[in-house]
Amino acid sequence: MPGSETLLEAISPDVHGLAVLILTVVALILFTRDNIPLESSSLAILIILVAGFQIFPYEKAGEMAIAPIDFFAGFGNEALIAICALMMVGKALETTGALQPLANVVSKAWATAPVLALATTLVAGAILSAFMNNTPIVVLLMPILVGASLRAKFPVSGVMLPMGLATIIGGMSTTIGTSTNLLVVGIAQDMGVHQFSMFEWVTPVAIVGGFALLFLWLIAPRLLPDRAPPMGDTSPRIFSAQLHVKEGGFADGSSLSEVLAKADGNLRIDKIQRSETLFVAKLPSVTILPGDRLFVKDSPDNLKHYEQLLGATLYNVSDSEHPVDEETPLKAEGQHLAEVVVTRGSPLHLRSLAAARFSASYGLLPLAVHRARVESSQVTGDLNQVLLRAGDVLLVQGTAEAIAYLKDSGTMLVLDGTTTLPKTHHAKRALFIMGGVIFAAATGMLPIAVSALIGLGLMLGTGCLAWRDAASALSIPVVMIIVTALALGKALVGTGMADYIALSFVHVASGLPAPMILSAFMLLMTVMTNIVSNNAAAAIGTPIAVSIAAQLGVSAEPFILAVLFGANMSFATPFGYQTNLLIMTAGGYKASDFLRVGIPLTIIMWLGFSLVLPTLYQL
Repeated sequence: MPGSETLLEAISPDVHGLAVLILTVVALILFTRDNIPLESSSLAILIILVAGFQIFPYEKAGEMAIAPIDFFAGFGNEALIAICALMMVGKALETTGALQPLANVVSKAWATAPVLALATTLVAGAILSAFMNNTPIVVLLMPILVGASLRAKFPVSGVMLPMGLATIIGGMSTTIGTSTNLLVVGIAQDMGVHQFSMFEWVTPVAIVGGFALLFLWLIAPRLLPDRAPPMGDTSPRIFSAQLHVKEGGFADGSSLSEVLAKADGNLRIDKIQRSETLFVAKLPSVTILPGDRLFVKDSPDNLKHYEQLLGATLYNVSDSEHPVDEETPLKAEGQHLAEVVVTRGSPLHLRSLAAARFSASYGLLPLAVHRARVESSQVTGDLNQVLLRAGDVLLVQGTAEAIAYLKDSGTMLVLDGTTTLPKTHHAKRALFIMGGVIFAAATGMLPIAVSALIGLGLMLGTGCLAWRDAASALSIPVVMIIVTALALGKALVGTGMADYIALSFVHVASGLPAPMILSAFMLLMTVMTNIVSNNAAAAIGTPIAVSIAAQLGVSAEPFILAVLFGANMSFATPFGYQTNLLIMTAGGYKASDFLRVGIPLTIIMWLGFSLVLPTLYQL
C-alpha cells in the first residue's frame, strides 16, 4: 500500500499502547490454559488493565483519553445483555421440552433411511442453531443418534461429529445464532460502523454452508474411523458394585489373596464390609466370610464373570435389597445411569468430587470417570479425590428424580440416554414467545437486546421458566471473557494500537488486492479461534478489522463479517467450542478425528467465504 511506511511512522505506538498489546497477548495465552479457569484469567486481566490506567493515566492534550471506569462499560454492553437474555430464553425451550418434537422426527427418520436421516439431521440441527444456542440441541440429539445409528448398523462416529459441526455452521447464519455473532454486531454498532439486521449475512452462509453440509453428509463419515462411543450402550464401561459372598462358594473361607489369585489378579476390591458398621482391613491374609460384601469396580461382563467364579451374588452399590439377575442386569430397581460432562465453568471443573460435595448436593453416586485427555480411562485411587478437568465424563447412578434435578439445575451438562426432556403444557407457549422474540428482532421492530429481555420477562411471567433455571443458564466464564475482551478492544482502539496493528497488517500484505487481504485476515481469525475463546478472538479482532478497512479505503462490513465467520470456525480442535467437547467425550473421538474433518471443513468454509464476500460486497 503506497505511503504505508510513512503512516506507520506517524502512528508509532506509545508506552500505553505497547503495554495493552503485551497484555492482550498475555490474555490470549491465559485463555488457552485449561488449568486456569476462564473467569479467573479474565478477572486478572481486567484488574491489571483498570489498575494500570489508574496508576498511569492515559492523557492526550492534557485531558484523560481513557478513564479506568471506561473498562467497566462491558458489563452494561447491549450485546452482553442480549447474550444473557437469550441464554435464559433458550433455557425455557429446554426445560419445557419444546425441542422434543425434533427428537421424535429425527428418531423416526433414522428408523427408515439412515443415509437420508443423516442429511435431515444435519440440516435440522443447522437451521435450529440459527435461532438458539446449539448446546441443548447437541445434548438432546446425542443419545438419540447413538441409539438410532446402532440399530441401523450405521457407524456412530460418522454421525456425532458431523452433527455437532453442522450446528456450528448453522449458528453463523443469524445475529442471534451464537454469542460471538451478537458480540461482533454489538461492537460494530458501538463503533458507529454499521448496524446489522438479523438475516443480513444469511445469503453467504447459505451458499458456503450448503457445500459444507454436503461435505459433512457425504465425505466426513468416510474420513472418520469407527470409534466405540462411551454412550454406545445403556450399560457403562465401568461399574461399581457389591459381590455378596454366599455360603459354600469359592470365596467362603478363602483369604483375600486367594480370592484375588482366583481372578488372576484382575479383580479390584475397594473395601470389605462385614456388617452395617464394620469394614474389614484389606490385608492379604484376611479371611472372607459368608455375608461379606466386596465393593468392586469393573466392566459388566467381568462383574458377571467374578460373580460365578467366586460363588457370590452381584448387587448394585446403592440397592443391596435388589440383586442383579437376568431380567435386571446391572440395574437395581428405581436406579438410573447418567453421564455428566465436566466443562469449563461447571462446579466440578478443576475440583474433586469430595471438594464439590457432589454426592451430598445431588444425591447421586459416582461410579467411574472417563478421562478425556489420557489414553486410559482407568483411575487408580479414590474416585472422590480425582481432580476433574474439562472433557472428563463422570458416570453417576441414582434415582430418576435425582438425575432430573441435576439436569434441571443447569450447572452441569448431563448426557442421559434413559430420560428425555420433560413434556409440559408450557412447550407451545415457550415456542410462541421465542418466535415473537425472533420476529421482533428480525423485522427491526425492536433491538435484539430489548426483544430478548421482553421475551425473558414473558417466559418468567407465564411459568415457562423458573428463576432458578434462568439463573443457572447464565455462564460466568462467558460473561467475564466478553467483558474483558471488550475492555481490551477499547484499550487497543483508544491507544491507537488497533490502527497500528491494522496498518502493519496492510503493510505486510502491500501489493495484494483487498479480497486477498480480507481472506488472509479471516484465516488469521480462524486460527486464533481454534486456540483461544471465539468470543475473545471476535472482540479483539473486530476493532482491528474496522481499522484495516479504513486503511484500505473500503467498506468495513465484509471485514467485520470476516471476523464473525473466522471466529465461528471452531472445527479443527475439540476444545475450540463447548459442543466439540461434548461430541468428543460422548462419541469416543480422539483429537486427531477433529483434525481429519475439521481442517478440510475449515478450508471449504474459508475459501467459500473468501470468494463470496468480495463478490457480494464488491471489493
